[in-house]
Amino acid sequence: MDFELQSLRLADAAARKSPALMVLVADGFAGGEDALSALIARTVASGDFKTEAGAQLFVYGAAGIVPERVVLAGIGDGSPARVRKAVGTAMGALRGGPAKAVTLCFAQPAEADALRAAVLALADASYTYSATKSKPNDKKEPPRIGKAVLGVPEPGPLREALQQAVAVARGVELAREWANRPGNHATPTLLADAARQLGKLPRIGCEVLGPKEVARLGMGAFQAVAQGSRQELRFIVLRYDGAPRSQAPVVLVGKGITFDTGGISIKPAPEMDEMKFDMSGAASVLGVFRALAELRPALNVVGLIPACENMPDGGAIKPGDVVTSMSGQTIEILNTDAEGRLVLCDALTYAERFKPCAVIDIATLTGACVIALGGVRSGMFASDDALAQALQSAGEQALDPCWRMPLDDEYGEALKSNFADVGNVGGRPAGAVTAAKFLQRFADKFSWAHLDIAGTAWKGGSAKGATGRPVGLLVHYLLMQAGRPVKAGGEPTKRAKTKGQAGARAGKGGKA
Repeated sequence: MDFELQSLRLADAAARKSPALMVLVADGFAGGEDALSALIARTVASGDFKTEAGAQLFVYGAAGIVPERVVLAGIGDGSPARVRKAVGTAMGALRGGPAKAVTLCFAQPAEADALRAAVLALADASYTYSATKSKPNDKKEPPRIGKAVLGVPEPGPLREALQQAVAVARGVELAREWANRPGNHATPTLLADAARQLGKLPRIGCEVLGPKEVARLGMGAFQAVAQGSRQELRFIVLRYDGAPRSQAPVVLVGKGITFDTGGISIKPAPEMDEMKFDMSGAASVLGVFRALAELRPALNVVGLIPACENMPDGGAIKPGDVVTSMSGQTIEILNTDAEGRLVLCDALTYAERFKPCAVIDIATLTGACVIALGGVRSGMFASDDALAQALQSAGEQALDPCWRMPLDDEYGEALKSNFADVGNVGGRPAGAVTAAKFLQRFADKFSWAHLDIAGTAWKGGSAKGATGRPVGLLVHYLLMQAGRPVKAGGEPTKRAKTKGQAGARAGKGGKA
């Protein structure tokens, strides 16, 4: 979706030609004498329209208003969460119609956070997957709303907020697009090709390692997962250079299991198709780099994606096998469906070479996290209190929330093995925690956080599809670490060290 910010008051919006007009109305509305203000006042007075979040009224052919289709959407107190809900609901009323563009106008002055929420809700509601459909432009399908004009009385102070929101929206869309693709259209090789395309953008570099390079590195855990598939593994390294090389980077590690059968410990058949979403962590890293190329903040970021399939071929790993990770630690494979932690542990060891200020891995890791937190918040585990606080704050600002989970040492007891240094599963109790404790063994040389997005990366049922989370959370976190982003197309500015950044650089001294 294309976005444009214009100076529009209600009277201007009423006089402007547009296929559809969406007006966001907060509590306590007091308009002027123009036709649109009068319409809102009448509908509120009659009780036909309420300003509570999610309430809406569709008006067609109103006198004195040029746009034929007008949607009045209540936003309650005008908070970002209520704006997002209102815009999403109102877009539902417009999507089935002929409108290909929409003008969105705030009936009262808008804050930057509210504008960002409106942009992200518009982008989310307008996204349509078509990559593997034979007729993406079928006449039976309603037209996609491809442009939005956002009208505010004073656009100047909100332009940076719009720029940030649009960059995040494009990153989310890229993440959704790749996570939605079927496994045969999103193989490790194709995922690497997508990363190479990102490498053509400003300040982004890309390197792709194949099976021989991975073998030389000694990534035995990663190799073990891939050995049952005919699709070759790929280890993708992305770099965003927005600051001097001497400045320690933030490293993002995305789980890239492009399809997960469970291996020999095969999954049940129902809903196994959704295991194409098991590379949503990798997709989110791609999305973040797409946003970084547009925002160009003054910091360095590395993205690591171990990409492979988990298949039950004759050469696949078996329960009871013992493999040696890149760190030298041996791992007993008790369940081949706990493969994500195996590819991530080698990537975490690889991250050491960058001497990072912080490492964050993102993974659809455990069904246990879905049971614990559902689809509202991602699970967050961290070895550093400052890093955890920064991620929690970024998630709240981005409307992409996470929740900190425990990392008590006692949970690690479940991972003991009689035949290796560690087992790859610890039983059903606290499954999300024991999975994080496994990863923590490979993250003791830097500040580390783990985001379990198994419940938030996609939706099932009739709304089946990727969400693009946690691109918003991660981009907000990175912008916080940068102090502030530079303008698109500009040169990096000197980064101000924030309180959160200083804590993240301090090491892993916090308590879990």
